Amino acid sequence: MQRPPRPAAVPPPSRPELPHHVAIIMDGNGRWARRRRLPRIAGHRAGVATIRPVTEECNRLGVHILTLYAFSTENWSRPRSEVAALMRLFSETIDREIDELDAEGIQLRILGRREELGDRLRAKIEQAEARTAHNSGNILNVAINYGGRSEIVDAVRDLAESGADLRSLEEADLSRSLYTAGLPDPDLIVRTAGELRISNFLLWQAAYAELYVTETLWPDFGREDLQNALRAFAERERRFGAIQTPPDPPDEVAPAVSHGG
Repeated sequence: MQRPPRPAAVPPPSRPELPHHVAIIMDGNGRWARRRRLPRIAGHRAGVATIRPVTEECNRLGVHILTLYAFSTENWSRPRSEVAALMRLFSETIDREIDELDAEGIQLRILGRREELGDRLRAKIEQAEARTAHNSGNILNVAINYGGRSEIVDAVRDLAESGADLRSLEEADLSRSLYTAGLPDPDLIVRTAGELRISNFLLWQAAYAELYVTETLWPDFGREDLQNALRAFAERERRFGAIQTPPDPPDEVAPAVSHGG
């Protein structure tokens, strides 16, 4: 199983109330196209155009790790013509965006089972990852042929093949074998188009992520929508399973007693 390169060092968010890592389930491309009486691929192209302003806004605000869910392991069941068009679109997007990504110091990483992708697309992925591997400004992960369950299975297989004793397996061992090894788990997962499910995305890593769902379709998702999601995140209290106990009240002070003289 070929993995993305180890992530370069990435600075923490610019402000403590910001998430370090944002992941987005980019949903609604098909509905966007249908409402405009356009073919589905037009919606996917519109969705690709949304990536740049969202990435730029993350960079501007100081969110340094962004993971985008582009194509799931289940998406192969879509019509063959749509799948083929999506694969061409992925390839075209790498060609068009790689120069600017590299110039901006962004490290591109592709998460998923790339062995099942076409040879030409796989070669472009490897070249793009190698070119940006040493960039340390921001990290852009794009999940293609990705499934959260498949990722966990692949991690266990890798551990078994390495000779690890699975009977003494620790959570940290499994985390180091995931596609996202070396990265912090996402603090915030955004889902567009109003669906209330996680759709097999970052199942292990999302254990304590905050979820934010918007009715906005992905091609219409802009800078203000991202800001709203980050604002909602900043207002939440993250307890990670613990109970926040109020501080002990101050000790009572006995009132001064005046003795008559």
